[in-house]
Amino acid sequence: METKQYKNIYFVGAGGIGMAALVRYYLSKGRRVAGYDRTPTPLTEELIKEGAEIAYDSSIDLIPDYCRDKTSTLVVFTPAVPSSHPGLRYFRENGFDVMKRAQVLGLITHDSKGLCFSGTHGKTTTSSMTAHILHCSPIGCNAFLGGILRNYDSNFLLSKTSPYSVIEADEFDRSFHWLNPYIAVVTATDPDHLDIYGTEEAYLESFAHFTELIQPGGSLICHTGLKFHPRVREGVKTYLYSRDEGDFHAANIRKGNGDIIFDFVKPDGIIKDIKLGVPVDINIENAVASMAVCTLIGTDENVMRNAMTSFLGAKRRFEFWMKEPGEHGHIVIDDYAHHPDELKASIRSVKDLYPGRKLTVIFQPHLYTRTRDFAPQFAEALSMADEVILLDIYPAREQPIEGVSSELIFKDIKCANKAICKKEDLIETIKNYNFDVLLTAGAGDICNYLPQICETIKKQN
Repeated sequence: METKQYKNIYFVGAGGIGMAALVRYYLSKGRRVAGYDRTPTPLTEELIKEGAEIAYDSSIDLIPDYCRDKTSTLVVFTPAVPSSHPGLRYFRENGFDVMKRAQVLGLITHDSKGLCFSGTHGKTTTSSMTAHILHCSPIGCNAFLGGILRNYDSNFLLSKTSPYSVIEADEFDRSFHWLNPYIAVVTATDPDHLDIYGTEEAYLESFAHFTELIQPGGSLICHTGLKFHPRVREGVKTYLYSRDEGDFHAANIRKGNGDIIFDFVKPDGIIKDIKLGVPVDINIENAVASMAVCTLIGTDENVMRNAMTSFLGAKRRFEFWMKEPGEHGHIVIDDYAHHPDELKASIRSVKDLYPGRKLTVIFQPHLYTRTRDFAPQFAEALSMADEVILLDIYPAREQPIEGVSSELIFKDIKCANKAICKKEDLIETIKNYNFDVLLTAGAGDICNYLPQICETIKKQN
């Protein structure tokens, strides 16, 4: 099956970050695009301006007439939307072709060389870095990313000539099993999505199966020390990477004056003086992974060096919202961290950048199941901060679970100054604080409050 046979594409969950890239892809191909999302966001409003027709009501009466012809309409859905959704039920009951986002990505990239980035965390940044490097080179790429790149204000890059597609390979609901990678990266396999997988063993097995999908003649690039055992086909080369060791790694790391500079070590040599455009510690190994991929496909060394310096990062990935000058200027950073290991890495990076300064973390847990499964680990990570404000759980696709609330995390947080509040009370709550360095974290809608948070802090100056 090929997607070019469809004149109309309807997206159930159009405003999801991964779905939005496909919306933009089909708009660029001249298709008529419509869809549904639960609430308006800046991203859905941008998609509407670009030509998509998006409704915020699940009534099937709002499905455009041109999307009611099953012979010319493809329906794309995200697993985050429940199967009881009226629109999804309408399309399924009436015989439309209905596909997951990852399945469509697999079709789109069938004739391309997919550069697929998987892992519990790090995949958005590594895939974004790779897309930026290739976009800055004559090689180019099509990129379907899980974050809005600040360099382009988009999560989608298009090339009419490049054979490469950069894809964020999501393990949720085993979505990445639809892909057929040319090069696959596995950044981390810390257990997550146990509501889907049930056990850590099943989670690790899903990554092993993903590595089986790499095309002969392709490559697997794995972080060192991962628990799972790759199962690559004959003719697939395997490489290891990390910050400090492996076939690809960093050396001669230098930090100072807000900069991080290192030498990139590869199997056949060294590229000196890589300066990170987003100078946080975790981006050293993210850069190593992305440059490893670009090295294997023959990207020019100078292009890689210059692109890493000009890379501004993805929105909500350690994004600065306030950076006042001076030793005591207020700092506000927002990060998508929603897994305990991500949160720990994010807090550690802030403390590394601003040693000796008071760090306050506002954290919004994401999903009841993740809170249930990792509450002690979240508490341990948050205990690294000087102050913590904990919000209610952002449910996303889930219904409440009896006995599961933010209190499961809160009770085990060790720092002395901690508070718990509802998000609608957050702005009033922070008026009682005197922030120095503030980190907001979580995969929910906490980012929507950042303009008000920053405005409140400015008024306190």
